[in-house]
Amino acid sequence: MESAPESRELWQELTEHERCIGLWEGETCVGTAGAYSFRLTVPGGAAVPTAGVTMVSVAGTHRRRGLLRSMMRRQLDDVRSWGEPLAVLTASEPAIYGRFGYGAATRALNLDIDTSRVSLEVPPGTDGVRVRYTDPVAALPACEEVYGRLAAERPGTPVRQPKWERAAVVDTAQDRAGASPLQCVLAERDGEVTGYATFRVRPDWDRAGPKGTVALRDLAALDPASYAALWRFLFGIDLTSTVETGSRPVDEPLMHLVSDVRRCGARVQDSLYVRLVEVGAALEARAYRTPVDVVLEVEDAFCPWNAGRWHLVADAKGGATCRRAPDRAPDLELSVRELGAAYLGGVPFASLAAAGRVREVRPGALAEVSSAFSWHVEPWLPHGF
Repeated sequence: MESAPESRELWQELTEHERCIGLWEGETCVGTAGAYSFRLTVPGGAAVPTAGVTMVSVAGTHRRRGLLRSMMRRQLDDVRSWGEPLAVLTASEPAIYGRFGYGAATRALNLDIDTSRVSLEVPPGTDGVRVRYTDPVAALPACEEVYGRLAAERPGTPVRQPKWERAAVVDTAQDRAGASPLQCVLAERDGEVTGYATFRVRPDWDRAGPKGTVALRDLAALDPASYAALWRFLFGIDLTSTVETGSRPVDEPLMHLVSDVRRCGARVQDSLYVRLVEVGAALEARAYRTPVDVVLEVEDAFCPWNAGRWHLVADAKGGATCRRAPDRAPDLELSVRELGAAYLGGVPFASLAAAGRVREVRPGALAEVSSAFSWHVEPWLPHGF
């Protein structure tokens, strides 16, 4: 299906053409790959330069000829030359990118909540939050301020570059798919915006009456009362009996407010895939939850400059060094894919080891590394690219 003109115009503006790859056979394009210049929040709050891999395609007539591999090879060489220690992507087919060193690092929670049978127990102060409708485009500055304040707290969140905020309010007939135009509400306390939600309403009826659906696009809040007030508003929209969500964090606080989690239709799926382009720089960029002193033997056949032994030393105050240590005995052995999966703190090294993906050489090293790499909130990608 062809994109709406306004969507094409926005994505043409956002596309960084100098970071794109095209493969041609004569006058026919048979392969593409692009990379946005992102800054990704990592544990500790640092915003690390990151390549957001996108628009990867190979023509059906040219499959199994090594075209994808050649583009991935060229792209990772480019990312390294740009000085970006991370590359990330969302995979249309999860089986594809592991062989290029990408590991599934975040998960997404999807919900279909039966609001006719699920109630909310809201925290004190919720009644003091005002929720009001506003125009989604006019509200962008206020919403972006909330998003920016929260981005530093959640690993996996892109720090949005200029113009990316517009992608959050694209509202075409194709986007609606039979639902209402995009709507927006703000949560406010004492005149300050403390949260927002954007959504559509998809009407439906049967013989018993209305059974519409609230399709949530985005929700963010700075405090528990504002968060609860927004969800209470969504649960109470007239002529609806379902709230459905796309990507939400797997530690979504809503699950502790609802009266019946079984009627929330919770489903979890893979989301952001992470690839360490420069192992040393990437491991030095993030913070660690507990002190760690470990030698990692990293396998990386696709980016051989990463292969070998790395000595990671970090304290719990945020300082870390990661240097090559060819003469030291390894404590753990793993591939760069597993390192990418664990990098944002959402995948325990102990789980990878139980699957046979990480091997403990020095007794006790696995527990030490699992504790250090963990984080107090789950990593989350709030929007695609």
